[in-house]
Amino acid sequence: MDGDRWITIALFIAALLVLGLLVWLAGVEETISALERARLSLVAVVLALAVFWLASWGMSLYVVLDALGHPISAVKSILVFSAAMFANNITPFGQAGGEPVSAFLISEAADTEYENGLAAIASVDTLHFMPSIGMAFTGVAVFALDATRLSRDLYLSVAVLGVLLAVFVLVGVSGYRYRHQIEHAIAVVVTPILRLVARVIPGREPPSPEAIEHRIDGFFGAIERIASDREAILKATTFSAAGWVALSVALWVAVSAVGGSVPLAAALIAVPIGSIAGVTPLPGGSGAIETAFAAILVSIGGILQGTAVAAVLVHRIATYWLPTIVGGLVAASLGASRARTE
Repeated sequence: MDGDRWITIALFIAALLVLGLLVWLAGVEETISALERARLSLVAVVLALAVFWLASWGMSLYVVLDALGHPISAVKSILVFSAAMFANNITPFGQAGGEPVSAFLISEAADTEYENGLAAIASVDTLHFMPSIGMAFTGVAVFALDATRLSRDLYLSVAVLGVLLAVFVLVGVSGYRYRHQIEHAIAVVVTPILRLVARVIPGREPPSPEAIEHRIDGFFGAIERIASDREAILKATTFSAAGWVALSVALWVAVSAVGGSVPLAAALIAVPIGSIAGVTPLPGGSGAIETAFAAILVSIGGILQGTAVAAVLVHRIATYWLPTIVGGLVAASLGASRARTE
């Protein structure tokens, strides 16, 4: 446990160093000057849009849990999703690292099995993909209407989006077609690992292969229940799209808040493509995401580096630190409730 804590601290320090390097490259004085002239009224709008985004994605979780047959209230779903964002923001590799913790928090809040919580958060994350790609393509299309704005960076953005879409479709089709083989392969790989871990932990009996296979069956069964509910998928995707738009508009407003100006289309492209940087080992992609956002705003938005970095910092205060603080409180509350129950 101490080792994990020190690794987390080291990664946060690394993220701060990356942010410091970003500000230094953009110009410390220029960045600070842009932050000093930030209009508080517009910063408040950015915060409000961040709350709307968090609520929208929390409603996606609400719809998915209802489709699974484990409904919780809309408000509780939003708070639990905030806790899931907290897990993503403090663990390496973003969603990939925070997913197991998020699944536990959801299963606790919904009073259901862990595999259902994992299926819920995996489904929500998957449903977030298509709206993000669609929004980015919309931004590219708007730029393409003005031939003077076409650039190599824009063509690169289109290529990235095309690759992401192709990979998503390939993985989705292959995963569905070979789902039974994948289920068996996971059971073969995971079973000895879990039994070994159970032997090391005092007071724990190693789970039987049948019990592990039952859990894996439960996870894939939950995924299939969600996938078969078209109405739920449509609702959850709509909430997801609303959240993506809010994130992009928040970045656009943040640029205006620090005295800059970019087309809204630039923000529509920057947010989904820049968010890919969240897969880096840094906690929640912090440092990497800011760098990606700023680079895209400068390359296709045509603003100064210091202004771009200042805008991104304002945006990330609202979209990274707000859910981290709120979600941390919710996660602590869920942990305290479980401790009292035990």
